[in-house]
Amino acid sequence: MKVKKLGRPTEERLAIMRNQATDLLWKGKIETTLARAKSLKSYVEKLLTLAINSYEDVITVQKKTINAKGEETTREVMNDGPKKLAARRKITAKTYSVKEERKPGEKKADYLARIDNIKNPLLEKIFNVYAPKYAERAKELGQKGGYTRIIKLGTRKGDNAEMALIELI
Repeated sequence: MKVKKLGRPTEERLAIMRNQATDLLWKGKIETTLARAKSLKSYVEKLLTLAINSYEDVITVQKKTINAKGEETTREVMNDGPKKLAARRKITAKTYSVKEERKPGEKKADYLARIDNIKNPLLEKIFNVYAPKYAERAKELGQKGGYTRIIKLGTRKGDNAEMALIELI
């Protein structure tokens, strides 16, 4: 398979793809050059396919805990299965971590309560929002892939580079 080099050394090119993939998955759409958008499309679709194929792999485990009074309680905890865990690690390696932002007018205590159990918000968004959505879409339409759309925007004023908007469908 031929790789578009984008006029950059390998490390820089991979850092650009990783950064833009993180932004695209977090925000839903970004504006970039057409060449980068075309390279980013395959990069992101591979990550989404990985998440879609493994998002249902969950194991329920019984955990026993002892509270302050010395009473033993049992609760159910859902852990990732081996397939989902491997997918999480691969996606983590191919994206940067993103910090959850405070919503306008949100109190600090509410913000801290909302993000309390979330370690990596981007991974949670991929596995809890995008994967079920695209899996359902695949069942309805009978097709896999095609999770992104590229819209040409014309040329950039400074250097006449072809610009494009890439977005998740």
